[in-house]
Amino acid sequence: MTYTSELLEELKILSLFNLSTTQEGIKVHSSAEPDAINATRRLYEKGLITQQDGGYLTTLGLDAARHAQDLLTILSGPITVG
Repeated sequence: MTYTSELLEELKILSLFNLSTTQEGIKVHSSAEPDAINATRRLYEKGLITQQDGGYLTTLGLDAARHAQDLLTILSGPITVG
C-alpha cells in the first residue's frame, strides 16, 4: 500500500483533533479547501468521525487519530542513528 494524496489529506484532518478530550470536535466549513472537505467526508464514511463536516471522533476514529498523531510526532522528531 502506498500513501496517496487522499490518505495524506485524511491524516491531516485526523491530526487536527485534540486527543486530550473527547468533548472537543472540529468543523470543516464549506469555504475550506476542497481536499479537506473531501477528506472529512471520507473519514465520516469510514466511521471515524460523527459528521460529514467534522464533529467528534468515534471510538475507531480516536484510535486512528492517536496513531496518526504518534506517527507525525515520530517522523517530525530528531533523527538519531544507533
